[in-house]
Amino acid sequence: MDSSDINPDRPRGRDDRTGTETQRPHVPAQRGPDSAETGPPTPSPQPETPAKERFWKAGRLEAMPIRPLPQAPPSIHILGPTVFLVALGVGMGESYMWPRLVLVFGPDIRWLFLIGVSLQAVVMLEMSRYAMATGESIFFGAARVFKPLMWFFFITAILVYIWPGHLSAGASAFERVTGIPWQATAVAGMLLVGVVFTLAKVVYNLLENVLSICIGLLVVGTSVVAAMVGNLSDLSSTITGMFAFGYLPGEALSAAWFPVIVGSIAFAGPSGMQQMWYTLHLRDKGAGMGAHIPRIRGLRHAEEQESMPSRGFMFDTSDPEEMSKWKGWRKWVTFDAFVLFWGITMLVTISFTVLAQASARFDPGVAQVIRDGERDAALDAMAASFTAAGSPIFGTVFFCFIALIGLNATLGLFDSFSRGQADMTYFFVPGAKRFSMSKLYGFFLWGLIAFGIAILLFGPADGPAAILDILAFLSTFAMGAYCVVLLLVNNITLPKPIRPGIVSNAIIGFAAVFYLGALFYSLFAYGVVVS
Repeated sequence: MDSSDINPDRPRGRDDRTGTETQRPHVPAQRGPDSAETGPPTPSPQPETPAKERFWKAGRLEAMPIRPLPQAPPSIHILGPTVFLVALGVGMGESYMWPRLVLVFGPDIRWLFLIGVSLQAVVMLEMSRYAMATGESIFFGAARVFKPLMWFFFITAILVYIWPGHLSAGASAFERVTGIPWQATAVAGMLLVGVVFTLAKVVYNLLENVLSICIGLLVVGTSVVAAMVGNLSDLSSTITGMFAFGYLPGEALSAAWFPVIVGSIAFAGPSGMQQMWYTLHLRDKGAGMGAHIPRIRGLRHAEEQESMPSRGFMFDTSDPEEMSKWKGWRKWVTFDAFVLFWGITMLVTISFTVLAQASARFDPGVAQVIRDGERDAALDAMAASFTAAGSPIFGTVFFCFIALIGLNATLGLFDSFSRGQADMTYFFVPGAKRFSMSKLYGFFLWGLIAFGIAILLFGPADGPAAILDILAFLSTFAMGAYCVVLLLVNNITLPKPIRPGIVSNAIIGFAAVFYLGALFYSLFAYGVVVS
């Protein structure tokens, strides 16, 4: 067992026909003839009759057998499944899209970022509720409520995430360092990701280790350079700007900028369906009832894939001991949501906002250049502020940071997309179970890579920034929709003792109205959904 498992006792014995765990009835030990105990002879005990298996019925799909909930680990920990959301959250929104908005509108626009990332922290908590209680993905939960809801997300994932926006923006930054055309670097990057995932024994373990290192470099590096380039005034206005609620200059309410702002709110943290895919990472980590589910392996090791059960499991919510363990898991994931995810995302975006303000001092005309349509001017301006820290090498370091962010996001997105599509295909496409989950994962991974290469070489998008804006706005639609589905799944399919409370439901409901309302307002007020 790999050391990254939360639960080292993750069960492995399974019935290959049904995918359920094999269990033996308990038989009391019998005393031997040489027992030192005296007294009348004890009748030979009869084997106990196995207790009747209990199930939790949720929706019209197969009922979930009752199984014990594993003991929760300590709530204070380093990075686990959250590393995926941090890698995706500390992405192009924090390092590129929001600094661009700060350069144009000033730091007071960041109150919208605070709302966006805080909503996502709560969404993360509620996504984890279903996944840890059942070992199923939120897609399976959606199918339990109404199968077309799941197919909606299957199609949405294809429409939104076939666009290689994150890697393109990172490759564009790398082009400024090396002169190598961004298309060539992006294509090479996608092929590298495909090969690495194919050769990995357990995909999750590889990604957790690589992304943890990359996130550490990014957080420390950007904080150090921001301290060198910015000043206390930049830091103060960055922090106070997060609380300038209601600030929205007239120019922001235009066809040119409002769709970009809406997309940037979606990119405040992990965007689109990334929160839904987080439920699959929890499962592979063995969090909660995910301990009863096998993990996805790379194509090279696909034959080692264990039998996948046909549904998840539920624990006994009437047992006080089980509920005590459940509270331990909720503490564990709450620490993830508000300390690791919210805290690290906020720290990195503060660093990049300080850099953006320093850039405006060094190049006062950059805001107008961005308004005139030069979207990549924000990157050049921030690189100039790095250089002003003392050496031209810092400008190169900045573009390396952007390239690293693009690679981080690509690793997370390619894995997550393939993982989610494989999960829905395996369970709900007739005949798909003759393939292993790992083989389906490889199919979607290489299909995504092939389409991405075609788009980069022959597609209609005008450079990486345009691809990124399209992806960001489409993500907003997916986020509003999954908030609605999350409310339905958690409040319909889970036992009452572990359903969300009124506050959590109210926040998720607000998020649905916020995302979908902003999107449709943009559509009907300006007739556009992308800039």
